[in-house]
This record gives sequence, structure tokens and C-alpha cells, in this order.
Amino acid sequence: MKFTKMHGCGNDYIYINGFTEHIDAGRKPELVRQLSDRHFGIGGDGVIFINPGKCAAFEMEMYNADGTRAQMCGNGIRCVAKYVYDYGLTDQTSITIESFGSVKYLDLTLGSDGKVSTVRVNMGAPILKAAEIPVVSKNEQVVSEEIKVNGQVYKMTCVSMGNPHAVVFVDGVSDMASFDIEKIGPCFETHERFPERTNTEFVRIIDKNNVQMRVWERGTGETLACGTGCCATAVACVLNGLTDTRVTVQVPGGEILCEWDRQNHLVYMTGPAVTVFDGVFEDRFDDEVTIQEEM
Repeated sequence: MKFTKMHGCGNDYIYINGFTEHIDAGRKPELVRQLSDRHFGIGGDGVIFINPGKCAAFEMEMYNADGTRAQMCGNGIRCVAKYVYDYGLTDQTSITIESFGSVKYLDLTLGSDGKVSTVRVNMGAPILKAAEIPVVSKNEQVVSEEIKVNGQVYKMTCVSMGNPHAVVFVDGVSDMASFDIEKIGPCFETHERFPERTNTEFVRIIDKNNVQMRVWERGTGETLACGTGCCATAVACVLNGLTDTRVTVQVPGGEILCEWDRQNHLVYMTGPAVTVFDGVFEDRFDDEVTIQEEM
């Protein structure tokens, strides 16, 4: 079975062409866990199947590294756009991709080699109602609301970009690399106030147009970037009066530009998409996976 390893700002996934490769739905979670393992598999933050769309030209079927299904991935959908163009599934530079029934509109920018280099995505309207995110709260919206985690009180702003996010602004941290996300991230993810778990962004404000962010993704752990997390961060920054509506989010894997069009209530995300390598894996009867890379 053929696969392609791709990443957006270091947020890496294994991409499988669902037009030609067919896997039983019941096997996918275990297969995803095998392939995502960075020691015994291919290694990645999860697996994305690129399928024919029902409501759009293509479908992104995304799984976290732990085998759970996810609704949306901003970095992943940019890579899907690059894949379908670079591998000849479309010759259009404006395309539609659906994920969990939600259709996104994407504009592709080509590099000098004729392949996709960056993608701009209309991520749709941010969801701000607490019950729809979902997050347990007495308020209709959760903006700078206190939450007690591991005995410490934080202030969070909650946004859904098709998946739930809790954005926490960190004070007194000059270097985000020193922030102990491995300790606090899992406690946010499984906190009782998040019935479907949550992704958590820890954010440092640089100025009105630039912020730094580290993210703990549900079902995966820390990743080098999170596209929907960057979008949620931009929205949270504006709701708290901390930045303008156009924000460059610096993540460990690079930079992602996010814009919140408040008049039309739409969020746009622009960032890179990179192909690492193509390969094939052999699924044997003993469930071991053999990898061959084609550089």
C-alpha cells in the first residue's frame, strides 16, 4: 500500500490515497496507531485518508495518532490540497475539501517548480457558544474565564474551529520553549469541563500582529503546529483585545498567518505544505508493518 509523508510547519501526517487504497473501516484505528508510531511505524501525528467527496471535490478523513477520529486539521487540509494537485487528482488551484461534513474552500499558490507551496483556507466561522464547542460553563461564551487545573487557576478563552480549543495566555514567560507543556497539557485535555476533551493553546503576545504559541492536541500530545489552533488563537486574541484581526502565529515548526474577517465572521489561514517522501508499506499477517521509502 502506497503512502506519502507530508507536513505543515512540522505537523506531520501519513497520507493515503483513498481513491486507490481501500481499507476496512474497522481496521483503521489500529492501523493508524501502528503507522503513527515513531519507533515501530512510519511516524506521524496521525493518518489522513484522501477520499472522493460527497459535498466537495475531496474528503479529508483524519485520525489522531491514538486512532481516534478528528473533525478538522488546518495543517492537514493544506497538505491534502497539495497532494491532490501535485499528484494529478485535480488541475484546479481553487478547490473544495470536506471533513466531517464541513466543506472548506482553498486557494493554492504554486512555486517555481509548478507544485503547491502555500495554501490559503477559508476555515469558516469560529464557534463561540460554550455549548457548541463544547465546554461546560455558566456563560454563553467563554472569554478569559477561570479554570482550575492541577491546583492552579488559569484564564481560558474557548473557540471551536470544527474542533474544540482552549486558548490560555501565559504571563511572565519570556521563552515559550521553557513552558512545561508536557505537565499541564494532558490535564487540560481530559479536564471535566471538556466533555469531548480539548486542544489547548498556550500563547505569548509579542505585539499587535505577532504571537508565539505551543499546542497540546487531544489524542496526540504536543505537535509542532496546529492550524485550527492558530485560528482559534487569533480569534481569542481579538476577543481579549490583545491583537489586530490579522495575526502571524509563531509555532515551533514555523509560522501561520490567520485573519479574522469579523464583518463576514470568517477565519482565513495561510501556511506552507511540504511533501517529505513517498513510500510503500506491507501489512503482514502478524500485523507487523514493513516500510520502504522512495526518496
